[in-house]
Amino acid sequence: MPTIFIIFGFRFQFYSNDHTPIHVHIVKGTSRAKYNLFPIELIINQGFKPSELKMIESIIEENVETISEHWNTYFNNNL
Repeated sequence: MPTIFIIFGFRFQFYSNDHTPIHVHIVKGTSRAKYNLFPIELIINQGFKPSELKMIESIIEENVETISEHWNTYFNNNL
């Protein structure tokens, strides 16, 4: 489960057997969410409050290129 980064306790990651479209999983404690990147869209929310989702989405917007680069590097090198 490759971790891209951790910000404010939110772990941004993907799974080693993940699938397209490019997306990111966010975990903090027992809460989980999943966002597609292009366009940035909430797919699943399990336990995050609206204020947390707003912060997560802001972090994704600021780091969408970094997240995408990690995804492409990982999956292009591990096929």
